[in-house]
Amino acid sequence: MDIRDAIEDDAERLAALADGPPDVMRNLVHDRTVRVAEEGDDIIGFVSFDAERGTVHVTQLAGSTAACEELLSDPIAFARREHMTVELLLPEDESEVQTAVEAVGFTSTGNGPRFDGQETTRYRLEPERAEH
Repeated sequence: MDIRDAIEDDAERLAALADGPPDVMRNLVHDRTVRVAEEGDDIIGFVSFDAERGTVHVTQLAGSTAACEELLSDPIAFARREHMTVELLLPEDESEVQTAVEAVGFTSTGNGPRFDGQETTRYRLEPERAEH
């Protein structure tokens, strides 16, 4: 598995992984740090994140458990270098992503906001607890 920066041409595949519109994914590539996991020529996962006020916010995470674990290493490494925490919101039905999030050391801090009627869980990681 290789990890690289996302480019605009990746928008269609990112949209398929995130179940969202390609235009939104194109904007995401320009507005956030976006990394993709590839096996061969296939994109099998991606993560987007940004940082503000002492926290790295993972804004999108999609793919297999293994891909998500690898992809989380970038925002975790950034947070560690900058002495920040990492947070993300995870929809209730994303069990593969949840497995990855918990495997790298995130802990649930309770319920997050609802998005499109779907419940979320808020996860947080302190840099010194990261396994990557």
